[in-house]
Amino acid sequence: MEEQQDQVTGRAHWGFLAFFTGLGGYHLATLVFTAATADRFAEVDITDPPVLGPLLLLVFLPNVLLGLGPVVISWHRGNGPDKDFGLIPTARDLKVGLAAGGTALLAAWLLGTLLLRLNPDQSSSLEQIEALSGGRTIWLAAAALFVFLGAPLTEELLTRGALWQALSHYRIPRLAILALTALIFAFLHEESWRMISLFAQGLAIGAARMITGRVASSVVAHATNNLLPAVYLYTG
Repeated sequence: MEEQQDQVTGRAHWGFLAFFTGLGGYHLATLVFTAATADRFAEVDITDPPVLGPLLLLVFLPNVLLGLGPVVISWHRGNGPDKDFGLIPTARDLKVGLAAGGTALLAAWLLGTLLLRLNPDQSSSLEQIEALSGGRTIWLAAAALFVFLGAPLTEELLTRGALWQALSHYRIPRLAILALTALIFAFLHEESWRMISLFAQGLAIGAARMITGRVASSVVAHATNNLLPAVYLYTG
């Protein structure tokens, strides 16, 4: 069954092109955003940060480009995102994704608790976003929605979509692909103190992709994993 599912979504010879297009877009957008806002926030008091309101959503623009690259390349070089990656969730995708996402949440809680004991002064990017949003505004709600649904879709298209398909095209063993994509997933978040936890979460999320052969299941797992952080972002 698993091998049949892999054949349905295909082994993309253009996978590396899609992966590096998405990753390049992400870093280029980050560079442009940083350059454009450097002077604006050079003298900001970090104890009393400005309220960005709608500008807050620009923080997520680089993340959008992670998934846009694979989508565009799939349209031009493949059969379209749904056929190439399996994006429309089936009942099995939901079942496997929810189980894998719950496992990822458990790993995040266990390892996160341990890591915070070792490094108690670490602040999260969610706290920084909340501080810049000005409280429970519509902009913070939009940011929380992106954390829950947007980021899982874009990051999964890049890692368990384009990169997984590229590695599969060159007949890399599935367990090696699982580990490599989990490692890239961890590095994407650029939080060195959480690297072990993120890697473990990536393994759990990637397991859904490996079991079903479809990106939809890993998107469900990733969204499940991000549910509590999204709720915390809005209500914390």
